[in-house]
Amino acid sequence: MADTYTPPKVWTWEAESGGRFANINRPIAGPTHDKELEVGKHPLQLYSLGTPNGVKVTIMLEELLALGESGAEYDAWLINIGQGDQFGSGFVDVNPNSKIPALMDHSTNPPTRVFESGAILIYLAEKFGHFLPESGQERAECLSWLMWLMGSAPYLGGGFGHFYAYAPEKWQYPIDRYAMEIKRQLDVLDRNLADRAFLAGENFTIADMATYPWYGQLVLTGLYESKEFLEVESYKNVVRWANEIHERPAVKRGRRVNRASKSGLAERHDASDFDK
Repeated sequence: MADTYTPPKVWTWEAESGGRFANINRPIAGPTHDKELEVGKHPLQLYSLGTPNGVKVTIMLEELLALGESGAEYDAWLINIGQGDQFGSGFVDVNPNSKIPALMDHSTNPPTRVFESGAILIYLAEKFGHFLPESGQERAECLSWLMWLMGSAPYLGGGFGHFYAYAPEKWQYPIDRYAMEIKRQLDVLDRNLADRAFLAGENFTIADMATYPWYGQLVLTGLYESKEFLEVESYKNVVRWANEIHERPAVKRGRRVNRASKSGLAERHDASDFDK
C-alpha cells in the first residue's frame, strides 16, 4: 500500500469510513428505534433476508415441508438490513446481535427465540428429527462440518467479499490474504467431497444446507463476481456437489424467500405464495 496506517492509542469510530454498508455498521449494540415485529398465522415466524445466511434456514424449512412435516409451515418476514430493520426493538428482542436470520417458535410456552443460522438449523433438525444424525460418528461428522462452515464463511463474506467487492478502495494485501484463505477452504471442501456425495457422508444434512448458500453459490454464480479470479471451476467436486443441491426443488423454493425481486418472495406465508 502507498500509505502505511499507524493505529492511534485509542480507536475512534469514523462512521463514513467503512465503504459499502457503512451506514449499518456501528461499534455498539441495541435498538435504534421502536418497531414491533409482525406475527403471522404459523407457529414458526422467521425474520430474515435472502442472503446466504438467510437462505440456509428457508432451505431447511422447505426441505422439512417436502418431507410432509406440516408443523414446519412458517411465515417469513423481510428484514431489510440496508434500511436498518435489524435495529428495531422487536428484532433486537429476538436477536440481540442484530443479524439475520432470527426465528420465533410460538409452539412453545413461552415462545422460544433462536438466533444464529447454525443454531436455527440444529434447533429445527432436532425438533422435527431430520437432516441431523441422532448419535455417533455420523452426528459428529455433520456437526463438525456445520461448525467448519460457521467459522469459515466470515472469511468469505466479511473478509474476501468486503475487500474484493465492497471496500472504498482496492488494496492488494487484504485481497491476497483472503483470496488465499478462500482457495484453501475450497480445497478443503474439494478433497472432502472426492469420495462422498455430501459433506458428512452419503446423506444430505444441515451441514450441506449451511455450506451451499456460501460455497455452493460461490462456485456456481461467483459471489462478488469472483469466479474467474478464484478459478472456482477447478474445484470439480465442489461444483458437482453444488449443482446437485442447486437442483433440489425445496432448495429452489428456499432461495426465493425474502428476496424483494421479480422472481423472489419478499414475504412467504403459505406454499401457494410460490405460485403467485
